[in-house]
Amino acid sequence: MRAMTNTMTRTRFAPSPTGLLHLGNVRTALFSALLARSRGGRFLLRIEDTDAERSRPEFVEALQRDLRWLGLDWDEGFGAGGDAGPYAQSERGELYAGYYRQLIDQGLAYPCFCSAAELDRGRKRMRAQGKPPRYPGTCAHLSAEEAERRAAEGQKPTLRFRVPLGRTVRFEDGVRGPVSFRTDEIGDFVIRRSDGTPAFFFSNAIDDALMGVTDVVRGEDHIANTPRQMLLLEALGLVAPAYHHLPLVMGQDGAPLSKRNGSASVEELRADGYLPLAILNHLARLGHRFESDELLSAEALAAGFSRERIGHSAARHDPQQLEHWQSEALRGLSDESLQAYLEAAGVLEGVAADERPALARLLRDNISRAAEAPVWVAAFAADPMPYSDSARQELAGAEAAFYGAALAALDDAEDFPALAKAVGAATGAKGRKLFMPLRAALSGQTFGPELPRIWEYLGRERVRARLRAAQEIAAAG
Repeated sequence: MRAMTNTMTRTRFAPSPTGLLHLGNVRTALFSALLARSRGGRFLLRIEDTDAERSRPEFVEALQRDLRWLGLDWDEGFGAGGDAGPYAQSERGELYAGYYRQLIDQGLAYPCFCSAAELDRGRKRMRAQGKPPRYPGTCAHLSAEEAERRAAEGQKPTLRFRVPLGRTVRFEDGVRGPVSFRTDEIGDFVIRRSDGTPAFFFSNAIDDALMGVTDVVRGEDHIANTPRQMLLLEALGLVAPAYHHLPLVMGQDGAPLSKRNGSASVEELRADGYLPLAILNHLARLGHRFESDELLSAEALAAGFSRERIGHSAARHDPQQLEHWQSEALRGLSDESLQAYLEAAGVLEGVAADERPALARLLRDNISRAAEAPVWVAAFAADPMPYSDSARQELAGAEAAFYGAALAALDDAEDFPALAKAVGAATGAKGRKLFMPLRAALSGQTFGPELPRIWEYLGRERVRARLRAAQEIAAAG
C-alpha cells in the first residue's frame, strides 16, 4: 500500500481504547475536527489498539458513542469506512511487517536484546554525565550470527530504528513555529516491541502517511516524538504531515488536567446533564481565541477556527466556565428541545403531558442542568408544595393579615404587579418585606422564577390556595 496523496486537508483523531474519553483528549479531537471543517476537509477516526492487554472493545464503543453525541462525527475511518482501512491498528499487522522488512533490508533497523534493567542503568549513567538520556547503541553493531544465537536461546529482541548522526531535523510547527532537534540527542528508538507489536512512534507515523493525513493536531507533550517520526517516514519514502502541537490544558491547581483535578469523562458529563454544545464551546476556547464571546453553533465554531488563533501558553480548565456555557446552551434551546431534555432526564415524570410545556418554560431561566429541576417541579407541578426552611421562616415571620390583604385583593388583580401593589397599599410593606413573603407563599422557596411568571403558570385559583396555606402558617406563628 502506498501513501495517499491529495491536496484536501485531512485530520484524524487516533485514541487508544484503554479508558473513557475525558475532557483533555476530547479537546484534541475537537481541534482536529475544527481544523478540517474550517478548511472544508475531512476528519477521520483511527483506533490505536496495539496494546492488547489494556485495549477493550467496550471502550471502542464508548468513544464512538461519545464523539457522535458531541457532534464530532467523522467522515472516514473506524465504523465509517474509507479507502485507507482497516482503521484499527490491531488489523494492520501484515502492513507493518512489510515496512519492518524494508528498514531491516536497508540496514536502518536492528534487533536489540538489552533488558529493561540494562537500559535503566544506561539512562542513569548518561544523566550523571549531564547528557540527555538516550540509547547508547549497545546492540547497534551486533553481528547477524550473534543476533541469531541470542534469538535461538529464547531471548526476545525489540527492533530499533537506526537514527542517523550529525543531522538536524527541522519542521514548521503550526502552533509553535520553527522547531529543530539534533539527531545526536535522540538515540536509536524502539519501533517494534519484544512481543512483536508495533511501538507508537512507528504505527502512528506509518498510518498517518498511508491514510493521507495532511495535518496532525496533538498535545505539545508529543513534540519530541515528531523528529523520530519524520526520520522514519523519510527512510521509508513516505510523506510526513504538518504538525500542530497544542499547549497543554491545566487543572485549577496548575497541574496537567487529569481526573484528579477536574477532567470528567464525557460519559459523566452526559449523565450530569451537560449539553454537547456547552462542552464544545468550553473546550474550543481552551487555548484558542474566537472573535465572539457568545455561544457558537458547531458550524460557527468551525468557521471561526484558525490555527493562527491558537495560543502558546497552557490553557486552564475552569469548571465555572463550563457551567457558564451550559447555562448559555440551555437558554438557547427551543421550548420543545428544553422539554425533551427534561423528559429525557426523567424530571418531568408525574407531570401531566399537557402541563409539561408551560412548566419547562417556567424553569428555563432558573436551571442550568436537569439535576436542578426537581426542586422546581416539586414547587409548581402539584399542591401542596414543600417549603424550604428559609421559606418557612419568611412565612412564620409575616403577619396573617398580610396574606389576608393578598386574598382580599386577589379577585380584582389583573396580574401579579397589580396584586403586589394592592398588598403594599393595604399593609405598608415595601421592597423585600413585600415580595419575599409573596415569593415564599407562591413557590415555597426564597429564590427562583420571576413572580409574574409564577402567577401566570399557577393561575388565580392555585394562587388563592397557596395564599391561604401561607396565611395558616403565619397565623400559627
